[in-house]
Amino acid sequence: MDINKAKNQKYERRKKKIRSKIEGRKDCPRLSVFRSNKGMFLQLIDDQEGKTLVSASSNEIKNKGKKVDLSFELGKLIAQKAKDKKIEKIVFDRGGYKYHGRVKAVADGAREGGLKF
Repeated sequence: MDINKAKNQKYERRKKKIRSKIEGRKDCPRLSVFRSNKGMFLQLIDDQEGKTLVSASSNEIKNKGKKVDLSFELGKLIAQKAKDKKIEKIVFDRGGYKYHGRVKAVADGAREGGLKF
């Protein structure tokens, strides 16, 4: 079996398992994380209406440094945007990624910014 195919299958299995357990609502939206090799994108999603309430990407962060530090700042940025829309409580959707490194830094930054999950 091709190693990349096995990796993708594990990722998809984790993603489905996580997504089946959580759902975002207007009062408690889902914080969806997507990371690529170059950047990171976050969205607060209301799954009942199928709408994105708030979004942020690593392109919005001015200072460039380590990817983990950038992710932490991105978490604080999405928390600030959520506060502006009067959102304080969320559910965290790591999107099949392991809770480690940049994904953990986003969660820590969002918590420091004042979001509860």
